[in-house]
Amino acid sequence: MAPDSVVTAPATSKIVVVVGAINVDLVVVADRLPRPGETVVGPRLQRYGGGKGANAAVAAARAGAAVRLVGAVGADDTGSSTIDELRAHGIDVSGIAVLPDEATGVALIVVDRWGENQIAVGAGANSAVTPHQVSKTLSEVLDRAGCVLVSTEIPEESVAAAVEAATSSGVPCILNPAPVVPAVLRLLRYGPLLTPNATELNALVAARDETLSDSHKIQNDFPDDLPAVTERARKLTRMSRAPVVVTMGGQGALIVNPDGHAEHLPAPPAAVRDTTGAGDTFNGVLAARLAAGDSLGVAVRTAIVAASISVAHVGARAGMPTAALIAAGLRSS
Repeated sequence: MAPDSVVTAPATSKIVVVVGAINVDLVVVADRLPRPGETVVGPRLQRYGGGKGANAAVAAARAGAAVRLVGAVGADDTGSSTIDELRAHGIDVSGIAVLPDEATGVALIVVDRWGENQIAVGAGANSAVTPHQVSKTLSEVLDRAGCVLVSTEIPEESVAAAVEAATSSGVPCILNPAPVVPAVLRLLRYGPLLTPNATELNALVAARDETLSDSHKIQNDFPDDLPAVTERARKLTRMSRAPVVVTMGGQGALIVNPDGHAEHLPAPPAAVRDTTGAGDTFNGVLAARLAAGDSLGVAVRTAIVAASISVAHVGARAGMPTAALIAAGLRSS
């Protein structure tokens, strides 16, 4: 790894603002994932903090960034403990709304022996995050923000409010389209940095162009057909005039620039126990490093290493590495 790829402390005081969902994850580890209509049994139920927004915020904070999280929880014991946990990670929780008429979001997760997962989410308070809340909070911090990271488990109009506010202020904006929602394609005209995985990329391009040739079909989350993935990402860069970073699990990530140039960055070997938080780790660390002034290539390399470290533990946040661990991983990769 090149010397300039080693993690250093942020060179500026710019903060990361994360706009997204806050959940509690209820996790069962079983031998395999259930098929439709099937029940699988694991030895125990485990409870973790979750939600793509909250997870990415924790990842960014552990990587050394100052972070403000914008989201919502219910006025219940779960919401209170969730806020306390986020505060303990050093995250500014002043942008989190506590809603008396909503329950805190919950994700139901099954993880198999290979670390793959299935997830169903009850959105709860996440579905009540409003554009007004997002716009008001961002207006208070955009002058100090080095990156705004937005994910799509909150209402589409609130996602749009975040992307529009960040890009109109000239602040780098990452849009993580997980899950894929119709607003994502509409928001590409604002030029966010899009970070889909291969399945999300497939869905976005299918939505843009319903007729895809057989030679360009992607069969799973971790395709080895890089030319097909590259061509699909290029379709999105033509819409956004901004880079697209496709995350590819154990195969690393693919950066496709607006000029069509593509670079595949491999992932280091990893001992996989649970991939639930890998994407959130990637996006959080990517935001942290962009806010610190890294180039996109260096930031992506750092995020890949961080995500590879994270999958060695069960639970979305349990394996999220500190800046020191990321630096060590970069030196050994």
